Amino acid sequence: MYQQKLDPLVDFLPQGWSSLASTTLAFLPVLVLFALLVIKRWEAPKAGATAGVFALLIAVFVYQMPWSMALAAYFNGMLFGFLPIGFTVVAAMLLYNLTVETGCFKRIKESVESLSGDPRIQAVLVGFSFGAFLEGAAGSGTPVAICGAILVGMGFNPIQAAVLCLLANTSPVAYGALGNPLLVLGKVTDLPTETLSVMAGHQLPLLSLFVPLYMTICLCGIRKTLEVWPVLVVAGGSFALFQYIFATLHTWIPGAVVYLMTDIGGGFFSLGITAVYLRFFWNEGSHLDFPVFDAAETITTPSDIHVPRMGAFKAWLPFLLMSFFLVGHGFLRQVEEKNKGSVQIGPIHSAFSFSMPMLDRQSLRDPAIQDPTKQPEGEKAVFLVNWLTTPGSAVIQSIILSLMILRPNRSQLRRVLRSTAQQMLIPLPTIGVMLGMSYLSRYAGMDATLGVAFAQTGSIYPFFAAMLGWLGVFLTGTDAGSNALFGSLQKITAIAVEKTGVLAIDSGQAQILFSTANSTGGVMGKMIDAQSIVVATSATGLSGREAEIFKRVVWHSVALAMVVGALTMAQAYIWPFTLMVPGLPKEP
Repeated sequence: MYQQKLDPLVDFLPQGWSSLASTTLAFLPVLVLFALLVIKRWEAPKAGATAGVFALLIAVFVYQMPWSMALAAYFNGMLFGFLPIGFTVVAAMLLYNLTVETGCFKRIKESVESLSGDPRIQAVLVGFSFGAFLEGAAGSGTPVAICGAILVGMGFNPIQAAVLCLLANTSPVAYGALGNPLLVLGKVTDLPTETLSVMAGHQLPLLSLFVPLYMTICLCGIRKTLEVWPVLVVAGGSFALFQYIFATLHTWIPGAVVYLMTDIGGGFFSLGITAVYLRFFWNEGSHLDFPVFDAAETITTPSDIHVPRMGAFKAWLPFLLMSFFLVGHGFLRQVEEKNKGSVQIGPIHSAFSFSMPMLDRQSLRDPAIQDPTKQPEGEKAVFLVNWLTTPGSAVIQSIILSLMILRPNRSQLRRVLRSTAQQMLIPLPTIGVMLGMSYLSRYAGMDATLGVAFAQTGSIYPFFAAMLGWLGVFLTGTDAGSNALFGSLQKITAIAVEKTGVLAIDSGQAQILFSTANSTGGVMGKMIDAQSIVVATSATGLSGREAEIFKRVVWHSVALAMVVGALTMAQAYIWPFTLMVPGLPKEP
């Protein structure tokens, strides 16, 4: 059993200096990655592999992690990078290339333009509303991959398409993959998931309302955004309203626990309400007069386009099939959870798993961040192959049915396979090395060292509770991963901070608020984690330009995470914001 240490240098340096040195070394692989990507402009696979070497050396020589365990942790992360994440991205690009090759994508583009020829509105319809639905159904980078490819196919500049999709894929993330991040948070904290959902429902809708406005300002500036502000408010407001109602409905109607469907229903609701508004109430005004589109593209207006309903339906059919399978697989995943991870269909199991040798339950967290009410146990390292319910399988199934309907010829299929293979040459190894470094950081305990550094901020910790979640998503690549990593630490810190008497809420409320802030603050880190950046570049044809995308979104990510931190501070200290924090349910 390997015992993690929050301060591995305490035996070699005075305590204050050792803590600072340990935190600096724990953060060093991230700094190396940033320097090589952004300053040196190395290709992402090379930069990620080099940062991984630094992480490996620090894990072994500073944290005293056995070589065999460190290599097993890195390999475990690489496996997760290839399946399900890499598999999902490859499948999504196959589907997109199939629609382009068969001419369906042209009809899809025309159907969106029939609602509005304005790129500001198109970006919100595709990137935010449709992306929120995909996040709720699948997660795992699916919305960035699909929506990024769609926007590029519609003529958006690839850089703009990548940035817009990363910005849009923020406020829906906590309810992604049928609420998986909140389910994980409830599991690791032993707090009621329904109560955590209520707290998220008292934070995220405030952000969802403004995300379409924010992403449009990033696209074209404030003056041009104000020209279409009513549409943006309708799109964001309808999603925010649906998000609030579904996140909290069980508090009004006992038994109406529907928060798992928040993003799926909210995305469709936003699309439908915005489409109705555009069709019957919105008068198309001026268009953008700067090159959002590629030079070969022309900007059209709805009056220029007539799309036959059956033609539009057939064009959208591959994505409709994909949506159907994603939702169905999401519900099947819930059944798998209740049946120890697998569902048996005759002699076939929907998933199988295996323990990672030399790693599973061999890494024990430092006692300082373990829940004192639980028996200490090693970190799990079980690789799950949920071949049926992984998002990539749903996309593959939609591709198979689409082939039967669209009937492409052999030369078209060859071109689809060739273009997809070329697009994935850099992204797949990049995803692997990035996730390898992330997992090594987790099992060595470097992530915990960084987390505890945030937890030492005392009375201003409510602000840093959100920033800790942001850091967790940056390190792990997922909001669920961040919740698994820091959820218990948030709960422990909430109890400690409340005992000092500085908060305006009780201990139960503090636990709910801080733990939820880990997830709601974490969603803002989604746009800069390595997984999302690589998915965005691969979907938009920008492989090798990850540093450029990172530089464009990193300060947006920090700013939005700080907004969540400020909101959490207000809810911890200032009336009437404190009224928004639910307490723990009373024991029956």
